[in-house]
Amino acid sequence: MFDFVRQHTKIMQFLLFLLIFPSFVLFGIDGYNRFLDKGEAVASVDGQKITQAELDNAHRNEVERMRASMPNIDSKMFDSPMAKLGTLERLVRDKVMRVAAEHLNLQVSDQRLANALAQNPAIASLRKPDGSLDIDKYKDLLAAQGLTPESFEAQMRNDLASQQVLSGVSNSVINSSSLVESTLNAYYEKRVVQIAKFSPSDFLSSVKPTSEELNAYYQSHSALFQSPEQASIEYVVLDLPTVQKSIILSESDVKTYFEQNQAKLAGLEQRRASHILFNAPKDMSSSEKEKVKAKALEVLLQVRKSPDQFAALAKQYSQDPGSASKGGDLEFFSRGAMVKPFEDVAFSLSKGQIGDLVESDFGFHIIKLVDIKLPQMPSFESTKASIEADLKKQQSQKKFAEVAEQFTNLVYEQSDSLKPVVEKFKLPLGSIESLNKTPSSNGATSQLAWMQNPKFLSAVFSVDSIEKKHNTEAIEVAPNTLVAARIREYRPAKTKDFALVKEQVEQFYKREKSQSLAKKQGEEKLASWKVNPDSASLPSSIVISREKAKDWPQKVVEAALRAPLKESAAFVGVDLGAEGYAVIKVIKVEPNDVFSSDRSREKAQFGQWLAQTESLAYYAYLKDQYKVSTKSLAVMEK
Repeated sequence: MFDFVRQHTKIMQFLLFLLIFPSFVLFGIDGYNRFLDKGEAVASVDGQKITQAELDNAHRNEVERMRASMPNIDSKMFDSPMAKLGTLERLVRDKVMRVAAEHLNLQVSDQRLANALAQNPAIASLRKPDGSLDIDKYKDLLAAQGLTPESFEAQMRNDLASQQVLSGVSNSVINSSSLVESTLNAYYEKRVVQIAKFSPSDFLSSVKPTSEELNAYYQSHSALFQSPEQASIEYVVLDLPTVQKSIILSESDVKTYFEQNQAKLAGLEQRRASHILFNAPKDMSSSEKEKVKAKALEVLLQVRKSPDQFAALAKQYSQDPGSASKGGDLEFFSRGAMVKPFEDVAFSLSKGQIGDLVESDFGFHIIKLVDIKLPQMPSFESTKASIEADLKKQQSQKKFAEVAEQFTNLVYEQSDSLKPVVEKFKLPLGSIESLNKTPSSNGATSQLAWMQNPKFLSAVFSVDSIEKKHNTEAIEVAPNTLVAARIREYRPAKTKDFALVKEQVEQFYKREKSQSLAKKQGEEKLASWKVNPDSASLPSSIVISREKAKDWPQKVVEAALRAPLKESAAFVGVDLGAEGYAVIKVIKVEPNDVFSSDRSREKAQFGQWLAQTESLAYYAYLKDQYKVSTKSLAVMEK
């Protein structure tokens, strides 16, 4: 067939033209664009969709940021539906803010954009000594992030416009002293109460069920006594360490790397300097700065006259708290460790030489070069092992991507067995006899933690895997870790025989019955004491508040503080579920001593809470206004 196509190219071109042209006429170019746009929408804002690809990229970037800021964090905690839902909510929020800014026609002036850029620490570090921006470095910084100055500044302008959407609401909050006082007085209120608790454990011994009652409980609660849906599976794992082990390096490869990277392996030149610092921050007035400079020049003359007295003069005059007590000693440092003006002088001096006065952002420095540590080239033998490890690590990243694609294709194409992929990539075939469909609440052992991955479990217990015994697809259960599995034996969930679970049924029955009895007695006592308060048998009174709520369940605290107080004490009951029932007698309100005479701190804190609440309410309104829709966790995981 392909020979025919090659030999009759013009005929085929004509046929393709006949097929393609009418489809453009019928559907238009936009139709083709929609056809090619296969990004599945996971959310929509004002008709603008957020695709699965956008979510995946945003979540990947989020995880990388977290890893960079906290290198020791377990990245597996980010591979969960809740983590991805958090990323999606942030994407939705950004989209809502931008749509609202467009609808409200919020603009950002060039001056405001310039101010925002000037306050960016990464950009501020690119300024030259004269204060102007190093444009080349600015472009390089953005290029590393895949941005141009135009696209970055447009993004900044959009972000600043979006910030105006909520700032108009939060900045308009009226935070009066009377509102603060009335709200916080209610929140921090203390009450004198007596609490009688009816615990299920007090009734447990009186519950003696018959066989008929247990059998009836077993029949009506059969879902509690089911064996879980399980499968015996075999699986194969492809990960980065496995790929790395397969990489074999020749002696010449290692030697070539050693020869080409001698400067890197030797390390950087280091210098040891001492200095005397005279503080002169940027915001210091010119006249004050001149006085500091004059004093520094005066000390510089003394240092030049008596170089051996440098350490003593540093202890006497230096205003650097970190080095003054050590005679100005800064230990050894490489390029990049000090501010540029200081570094330039330190690396231009000879050993023992004292430089001219240097001005930096910190003030004026007198610098003495104490020692020079030149780079030392290590031997090939001493670095061979580390070079091999580095090269294998570098090559394994690239090779993993190639092998992962082959692994994925082979698992899918030969779906009736995992042996082809085991033989091709020399991977061990693992097995597990009892894999539950529902992740264990106790977690998994460290080496099998990925077996609790929702995507993996969903694939294993899919219809295709159960009924056709096909391989699952290759599933990424962790960074650079792919797993494929297949079911050997499937065991559906079923209710266990009564004889096997009789003891468990009795425990459940007695626990539930004792809870019911505790609640019943509590409700009876509540009704009786409301009618005849003097008959109430209660423990000693205590003071209860939201600040000191750790000794009591939150339900008890809230019920005690919300009970309406009139002329006499109030009685309220609280159902505590598995903990039983509580009857609370609220006697009186205790005077509030939370506030200090100066309430500025409380008022400021309350103002922040109020602004946040107003902002959240307005954001909820905007989500409704712009018809925000998002997929559920279950759908996102499929």
